[in-house]
Amino acid sequence: MDALITPSTEPLGWKKSFLWLAFSVACFHAAYTSIRFPAAGLLIFGYAFGLVKLTDQPSIRRAFYFGLATGFLCYAPQLFFFWRIFSAAAIVLWLVLAFWIGLFTAIVCGSIRRWGKIKTAWLIPFVWTGIEYFRSELYYLRFSWLNVGYALPAQASGFGVIHLGMFGAGFVIFLAVALFPYKFVLRMSVLEWFLVVATVAIILAVQIPALTKAFRSRVNLVGIQMEFPPEHILPKMLDQALAKNTNAPIFVLSEYTLDGPVPDSLKNWCREHSRFLVVGGKDSVTNDVYYNTAFVVGTNGDIVFKQVKSVPIQFFKDGLPAPEQQVWNSPWGKIGLCICYDLSYTRVTDELVRQGAQLLIVPTMDVEEWGCHQHELHSRVAPVRAAEYGIPIFRLASSGISQAVDGGGHVIAQSRFSGNGEILTAQFRLPSRGALPLDRFLAPFCAGVTGIILAALLFLALSDWRVGRKK
Repeated sequence: MDALITPSTEPLGWKKSFLWLAFSVACFHAAYTSIRFPAAGLLIFGYAFGLVKLTDQPSIRRAFYFGLATGFLCYAPQLFFFWRIFSAAAIVLWLVLAFWIGLFTAIVCGSIRRWGKIKTAWLIPFVWTGIEYFRSELYYLRFSWLNVGYALPAQASGFGVIHLGMFGAGFVIFLAVALFPYKFVLRMSVLEWFLVVATVAIILAVQIPALTKAFRSRVNLVGIQMEFPPEHILPKMLDQALAKNTNAPIFVLSEYTLDGPVPDSLKNWCREHSRFLVVGGKDSVTNDVYYNTAFVVGTNGDIVFKQVKSVPIQFFKDGLPAPEQQVWNSPWGKIGLCICYDLSYTRVTDELVRQGAQLLIVPTMDVEEWGCHQHELHSRVAPVRAAEYGIPIFRLASSGISQAVDGGGHVIAQSRFSGNGEILTAQFRLPSRGALPLDRFLAPFCAGVTGIILAALLFLALSDWRVGRKK
């Protein structure tokens, strides 16, 4: 198939290909040190640039393998904790994630060889965003971690890239690296310059709602980190937290704090102290079937609200998926509850924002034995989500890293990893409502465009194959 297509320019040789692979992988890992060194997150542009350079191969097959190798060398070290959870099956999961990078390089390589570099440059951000959206949200093994948008610290988003949304950030990054070559910029038409200027204007315009946001109320929250605690110590731990935070009306405990429904001891505690409690437990259907649930116990000791986990984790016994999503109409405003990994899925959190959520509370279970790096990767999600929607997030993890994030994506309070019994406190100003970022419309469109490009390449390849057979 590849031999029937004449490349527009001389493609990369083996030596340069391996150099660009090494450059891309090095930039990716350096960018993901940005939890400790925020400025390093900008090196994700180097990863994107190297990946785009790798698409210029003499064959689509070779482009795919270089992309697959790049993805594997990026993802496997970052997700090495998969080995602790899945043993040798982790290799398959790393390869599944790397496959999408290989598909990206293969599609772009095929486009270059069909239509040339200039036309393909405009397709690159659409193909990247479409593939990233599909692998994050649309198929069974969906997994959004390690997307390029998570490498950009939300508090350092500067010109509002994160406010475009996580997928929108990836679109802008790959648009920038696709248009970077100096000769290409000189050859741009008036229409192409107009598209670039319009894109920049949109990025700046999405900042305006964040700058003019109205705030309606304030609320104090307190969370206590505990991993599988004995039920009898919970009231004592809540008493200690209350003694240090006497004005806080809402207390939060992690996902799976309880191995069943809310016990009378916690209901009595809420009634005696006139406090609300958000706590993770199980809402049983039968002996072995249950809903992974976040319960809200009211000041009268009754269950006033509960939300089931929308997307149970694959390969784990994590309960049935939520039959519906609702927001809690609290005395301070509308509060959305999503459990642990639900925060990683935009289609879950988007629904809460559509319903008017002004704050997200996220009970989370991150097991200590998975290691510090897993906890650090998970902690990248909340700041990006908060910046995307413009609403605060209170994420309480069983063994860290718990976070209080304001509506601008700034982490205003954070607990340490494996801090058993550590208390996290925060006061939030609740905005009138959140807003969906621009990429919630852009990303599905990009997925459709990518599907059309892939179908066109396959159709043309089949046509070439038939012509070759006739000769």
